[in-house]
Amino acid sequence: MTISWPAFVAVLAVAFVTLNFVFAIIYDLGEAPIANARPNSLSDLFFFSVETTSTVGYGDMHPQTIYGHVVATAENFTGLLLLAVMTGLVFARFSRPRARIIFAKYPVVTRHNGSTTLIFRMANARSNFITEATAKLWVLRPTVTEEGKRLIGFEQMRLLRSENPTFALSWTLFHAIDEESPLFGQDEDTLAMSQMNFVVSIVGFDEASGQIVRARDVFAAQDVRFGREYVDFVWIDDQGLRHIDYAKIDATQPVSAAGGDAEDKPSPKPDLEPAAGAGEATEHQRR
Repeated sequence: MTISWPAFVAVLAVAFVTLNFVFAIIYDLGEAPIANARPNSLSDLFFFSVETTSTVGYGDMHPQTIYGHVVATAENFTGLLLLAVMTGLVFARFSRPRARIIFAKYPVVTRHNGSTTLIFRMANARSNFITEATAKLWVLRPTVTEEGKRLIGFEQMRLLRSENPTFALSWTLFHAIDEESPLFGQDEDTLAMSQMNFVVSIVGFDEASGQIVRARDVFAAQDVRFGREYVDFVWIDDQGLRHIDYAKIDATQPVSAAGGDAEDKPSPKPDLEPAAGAGEATEHQRR
């Protein structure tokens, strides 16, 4: 269910060939079980097995002994089961809802609304709306119990904006590093040497498929960039249409004096060279 389509087809092909080869060996154990098959020809028995499994039955070769009929019956039943499994897997892969949410590789720590904030950025790479989207942020870190036992567990981190009514283009998540934050009092070097991992999960309703979609990503503590901010990748053209350049979702820059959030204050037109193969979507296209 999770491997790529080429790997999925390759696995099915290997299973199909292996099954027919095994039945060819079983046929070969009998005394001339298949009519018109050349003596001691494993290839003829293999191709007869393929015809039997796929129910093609060209008619040139057919079972001529009780042993051959019994093995052919067992192979027919096995072929039906294999076909049912293959059909179910293909249908399940096609019908499975899948969100195409792109996460920026590097979270940043910078000032936001007067407080030090851990920021994550993501974008919706499909021309659809994800309504009632909810985001959660977790930290996986080692802890020590009162009994002195060392455990590794999840701890939820508070987000300033954890819900999005219509996730269409981009979304930025903010976690204020205050006294209640697991990151309070940690500088860049301390965090980089820690064993922390951050997990961001998104759940929402895909209006195109009419199903609930989920997406998540994991970030190591070493991925966090201090004193940097995301490069603005959302801009508005002269016609008032909002554009997004997915190729720049990972781009960061040193914190400018003016500051600001790239998602909340899109520039009229960024002075950036588009990357080769950069994806771009407009608000008009999403409508």
